[in-house]
Amino acid sequence: MANTVRTRFAPSPTGYLHVGGARTALFCWLYARKHGGQFILRIEDTDEARNTDAAKQAIFDGMHWLGLDWDEGPNVGGPFGPYYQSERNGIYDRYFEKLVATNRVYESEGAWRFRFDRKPVTMHDLVCGEVTIDYRDESNTPDMVVKRSDGSYVFHFVNVVDDLEMGITHVIRGEDHLMNTPKHLQLIEALGGVAPAYAHIPLIQNPNGSKMSKRDQGAAVGDYPEKGFIAPALVNFLALLGWSSKTEEEIFALDELTQRFSLEAVNRSPARFDAEKCAWVNQQHLARMSAEDFAAAARPYVEKQSLDPGPQFVAVALAVQEKVRLLTEVPEAVRFLLDEDCELDAAALDKIKANGNGASVLAALHEALSQVGEWTAETTKSAIAAAATSLGIKAGQLMFPLRVALSGKAGGPDLGVILTLLGRDRSLRRIEQLRRSLL
Repeated sequence: MANTVRTRFAPSPTGYLHVGGARTALFCWLYARKHGGQFILRIEDTDEARNTDAAKQAIFDGMHWLGLDWDEGPNVGGPFGPYYQSERNGIYDRYFEKLVATNRVYESEGAWRFRFDRKPVTMHDLVCGEVTIDYRDESNTPDMVVKRSDGSYVFHFVNVVDDLEMGITHVIRGEDHLMNTPKHLQLIEALGGVAPAYAHIPLIQNPNGSKMSKRDQGAAVGDYPEKGFIAPALVNFLALLGWSSKTEEEIFALDELTQRFSLEAVNRSPARFDAEKCAWVNQQHLARMSAEDFAAAARPYVEKQSLDPGPQFVAVALAVQEKVRLLTEVPEAVRFLLDEDCELDAAALDKIKANGNGASVLAALHEALSQVGEWTAETTKSAIAAAATSLGIKAGQLMFPLRVALSGKAGGPDLGVILTLLGRDRSLRRIEQLRRSLL
């Protein structure tokens, strides 16, 4: 086991899975997978007053949705369990007795304090570089409590014990833990253990530079499916928060991230959370999906809006696949293709009315398209050209009123695609409806 990379993610089940925690889990997962090692999930649930089963489930659900499977941990097992801290008290007692035996702890007002070795302690962080804390000044570094007066153990102690017991080789965690590490190194030394390598990754900030908290918009991983994001896109975006591929590329699948990831490429400076960038990354991933996969992903969002996807939904979804950023945008984008009639955009209608020749243009289009035999993108395109010739104008001048008649919108999919998906009857009926409204 000594040569095998072992990383761990150790969340507390006191709330939903935060994007900061998810990013930490991702970096731990990527590092373990890159090096053929193991990724361990450990639940730090000693805070009984704040722990909830719902929060625990949110962690599991979020990890599963992101595709971050664990080799050891809850619901999986492993040789170093239990993987809930609340079930490991006997292990902590045993390690505490080691400190008692070596006179490294003493009782103080009912609690037990760890006796620091009064010397400078230097840590070599894989991201932050060299950090030294001088423990010779006791006023700045008082001996720390490791066991409370109620008999429970503090985070610093159980965290160290679990990392030693589980053979963790690399601790990858947020920079807010950086100053805790020299304390942990002192404990590890006192317990006769071998310290893991540490890598403290930059914190995630809001666009205004403040630390991103659990209350901030975009913080809860569990909200992203409902907002129309797909997991590979969020994983990609989280990887870019603090890590760089050192190339111009920004869009990566999970296996590509695994191949490219390194701690050397993790930035030292804080990462800014950009909701617009996150949506853009999602759009890039949606555009790269197969038509079938995109349609399958979009279908629940369409059905939720009481729209019937119908038998040609793959083709319908494909028509808008490269135009939507989020799956939640699909229902409105395809509504005119699924409903019998479409609602006209007021601004687009006003633009047609302002030109003054909308009714005659639509009449010519209706006449030409009525003569089409086999209804295809090519034959309808030829009919549009014929209508333009009959009016003595360029075909491009017909496109806007035709688009508005068919879709109710000023923009959207290719007109040939729209005509094909709507079919002859619906297309001709919508053209005639708009023509009459202009008279």
